[in-house]
Amino acid sequence: MNPGARLVILGKQGAGKGTQAVRLSRHYVVPHVSTGDTFRAAVRSGSEFGKRAQKYLEAGELVPDEVVIGVVRERLTHDDTTHRGFVLDGFPRTVQQAEALMEIVVPQGLDVAIDLEIDTRVVLERLASRRVCSDCGANYSVSDNPPRVPGICDVCGGDVVQRDDDTEAAIRRRLELYDHETAPLVDWFDERGLLARMDGMGSPDQVTERLVTEIDRRKKFRPR
Repeated sequence: MNPGARLVILGKQGAGKGTQAVRLSRHYVVPHVSTGDTFRAAVRSGSEFGKRAQKYLEAGELVPDEVVIGVVRERLTHDDTTHRGFVLDGFPRTVQQAEALMEIVVPQGLDVAIDLEIDTRVVLERLASRRVCSDCGANYSVSDNPPRVPGICDVCGGDVVQRDDDTEAAIRRRLELYDHETAPLVDWFDERGLLARMDGMGSPDQVTERLVTEIDRRKKFRPR
């Protein structure tokens, strides 16, 4: 299968979608377009929507759909995404954003929107064991990916800590909100024949192999 793909990755926190998005971007040689990174880049560039997003972010307010869509639209007009494709991670989050995305990607469209499914029990275990560098944001796990020196970031030497919102009660609340907010979006992609519900259990290699098999199948039979 030729390199290049146009993908959306959905999944609750702790499902491993960030890890798989990076792996898929490398496999298909396309940019990993993370919403957080895209926002920061837009703010640094001083673009129209970057400036608008900055005002909301600095005020600690939720960025409205119109601005989120504008920031993503700016990113998806770059040559690397228009020519080769992308792996979208963190967008869309609403049906309105999904509708806007389908307009943005005309005429190529999407290959597939992957919903990475995983047991809530496993999510709770993963997130409760998660540790984050307070300086650079690098992620670790006390169970299977600890820093080489306990409490010290391998990347920058900053303090590795547990986030305040990684308690079990806070995690359960986030999962409930995700299920409530994302269910209509998942249904929206499903109704258009673009959704692939994928098992997120297993090692990262096993999950990646599963995803690549399904993506390649979709690419092979999708009209171009």
